[in-house]
Amino acid sequence: MTMKEINVLPADTFVVVNRTILNENDRKIISMLYQPIIGSIATSLYYTLWADLDKTELLSSEYTHHHLMTSLRIKMDAIIIARKKLEAIGLLKTFVKKGNVNSYVYEIFSPISASEFFNHPILNVVLYNNVGKKEYEKLLEYFKVPKINLSTYEELTSNFDDVFESLPGTAYDNLNEDLRVNKTGQIKLDHSFDFDLLISSVPNGVITSRTFSREVKELINNLSFVYNLDALEMKGPILSSIKENGLIDKVALRKNVKNYYKYENENKLPSLVYKSQPEYLKNPVGGDDKRAKMIYVFENTTPYNFLRGRSNGAKPSARDLSILESLLNDFKLNPGVVNVLIDYVLKINNRKLTRAFLETIASQWKRLNVETVEEAMKVAEKEHKRLKKNATTVNSIRSIKDENIPDWFNQNVEKEKISDEDEKSIREMIKEFS
Repeated sequence: MTMKEINVLPADTFVVVNRTILNENDRKIISMLYQPIIGSIATSLYYTLWADLDKTELLSSEYTHHHLMTSLRIKMDAIIIARKKLEAIGLLKTFVKKGNVNSYVYEIFSPISASEFFNHPILNVVLYNNVGKKEYEKLLEYFKVPKINLSTYEELTSNFDDVFESLPGTAYDNLNEDLRVNKTGQIKLDHSFDFDLLISSVPNGVITSRTFSREVKELINNLSFVYNLDALEMKGPILSSIKENGLIDKVALRKNVKNYYKYENENKLPSLVYKSQPEYLKNPVGGDDKRAKMIYVFENTTPYNFLRGRSNGAKPSARDLSILESLLNDFKLNPGVVNVLIDYVLKINNRKLTRAFLETIASQWKRLNVETVEEAMKVAEKEHKRLKKNATTVNSIRSIKDENIPDWFNQNVEKEKISDEDEKSIREMIKEFS
């Protein structure tokens, strides 16, 4: 079991360590800019950890996780999900020391400034997609500095040496390295851009050893992730952003990648359709039966690529993308769960994605708090059997036949080792969706 999969119990203890300087402006930034991305529960968890700090706001007393459950009035599973959202977005770091009762340390960090947020290659795009154009522009306007025309004014500001003068005295040479500073966390990605492929595809003499600095590489990796573009797709925007001195203009690069994506996707910006199931909601790898292989496909494929694979490689239509975005953004279903839903409906609905049908099932799964692929598969199997039994009262289900249901509906496949033919089929499916 990896660190990310450790089961947290209500009796497990924690302390909160403040790694930054928190102020009221941070609350505005978190509520207005971060909350539309991480949700209200994660935001409340951050504020609760903040409130748990002592009067000096440096270190908290030791608490149990039951304290968080009672303070937030939510279950432990919801706290873990909220905590991981805070970690992913750079507001929290988590450390654990195992024992009879596990001990956790939660380090909290400041949010980045509004200026950094609106210029961040990932957060800016995700915020735009989550709140929409109108609300995004309102937020942008709120954080803008008012402009005053000073062209008719004369500056009277004094310099330091106009007011103070240096006098002989005792110098203090020690550096104050331990003082508190405003410190923000970093957003880390497992996603890795293939720079070797990019460089090998570019003609000689176009780039130099100075073209890809550390900052530029990080930006390219972030842009590649958020826009779901591989090395060859990123090649054009990158080459268009190289200046005469061989360096990359980062502002131009962001603009060129955005324009390229919008051109290729009917003027729309990216969304969660390119995100796969979160790691902490995945099954342990290792099963060799057909059902385990299908779970792996559902968990490790983005809804966009899954639907593309189910359409024989054709790009999903704007209508189908809109349905995916609704399932992910409006119904808040996890990507792997959406894949199960898509597979189920395509099989039983004559290869058609009917929005009303999908949304009816999505509403039910949301009420049932379906979060994992395996949960979705079991709920789909149970619901399908119920509808088949009551088919006389549900007109839309009358045409459903057993041969149209997905392969994974048969629970017996769990007991049988996957055949060579099925293994080949699954491998081709994984290759098709990757």
